[in-house]
Amino acid sequence: MKDYYGILGVSRDASDADIKKAFRQLAMKYHPDRNPDSKESEEKFKEINEAYSCLADPEKRSNYDRFGTAEGVGAGYGPFGGDFGDVFEDIFGDFFGTFTGQRRRRPAKGQDLRYDLDITLMEAAFGTEKTIEVPRWENCSDCKGTGAAAGKAPVTCPNCKGSGQVRFQQGFFSVSKTCGKCAGEGRIITDPCKACKGQGKTKKYREVSIRIPAGVDTGSKLRMSGEGELGVYGGPPGDLYIFLNVEEHQFFKREGMNLYCKVPVSFPQAALGAEIEVPTLEGVTKLKIPQGTPSGREFHLKGKGMPRIGGHQRGDQVVIVNIEVPKHLTSRQKELLEEFAKINGDEVSKSFKEKLKGLFVG
Repeated sequence: MKDYYGILGVSRDASDADIKKAFRQLAMKYHPDRNPDSKESEEKFKEINEAYSCLADPEKRSNYDRFGTAEGVGAGYGPFGGDFGDVFEDIFGDFFGTFTGQRRRRPAKGQDLRYDLDITLMEAAFGTEKTIEVPRWENCSDCKGTGAAAGKAPVTCPNCKGSGQVRFQQGFFSVSKTCGKCAGEGRIITDPCKACKGQGKTKKYREVSIRIPAGVDTGSKLRMSGEGELGVYGGPPGDLYIFLNVEEHQFFKREGMNLYCKVPVSFPQAALGAEIEVPTLEGVTKLKIPQGTPSGREFHLKGKGMPRIGGHQRGDQVVIVNIEVPKHLTSRQKELLEEFAKINGDEVSKSFKEKLKGLFVG
């Protein structure tokens, strides 16, 4: 006789729980779908099935222990007979899909949406509120989401009889798969809604108000909970993610929390010193530059830069002096500059020549 206890790898005094546990492990190991084209695994799987069919039933196990046989073994416990079917589905239901009964429709969260939004540097600096229109799928108002025309209703799928699953024989056991005719819905729309063409959903634009905090930068992301696509089978809606892009400014260039601004000054202002006007985020302010200021010199305005998100700290505004050389001169201007050049002599060129001599000596 066959040693059913040996096949399952348990002792003769094993509990029902131990037998069930051993069967689970062996069934997973030797399942034909995990061992395709393996005749040995298929035969082993049949042995495991037969052994469990006997030992899982108290009466048959008793007969087996006393007489070495179990009358009717397999008669009521085929691949899906008795409680074996429940155990088999319990083991393989998640791995291979549901084998019996109607398809499980579990609530699922809706898809997340993305929206790209351009804002100005000023809006990024001080924060702002925006109202945007977000397209998303919503239940059709005409058919209330059924997909069927008014006064009509979906009919039961004749292929799967409403279960959403069709069963077919695979080898020595039966397998259920999603019905191809109704896509697992268990019903078919024969007279579709004209507004949504039977989809049950239409795309609509929804107004969403958002608050943009001060200090955001290009690449900053805002999350609006529950403003994404609707969930399915009663699941929660997805989220809306807003990606920000800060537009370039005509005066300021941003680097982190600091702002850089080039300000033109004339040669006389740079040479003699002056008080000039410079733009800031809050408006125009005065800046004193000392005499002899060279082009490219930087002046820092503390706390005049961009704020930190969620904080009170601000960066600096860096003012860069740019000395402008006039392209068109009047006769009088030329006369004065020539006189200045004579008075100034060749000091600049002399200094440069001395440096050149030192560079190439030796």
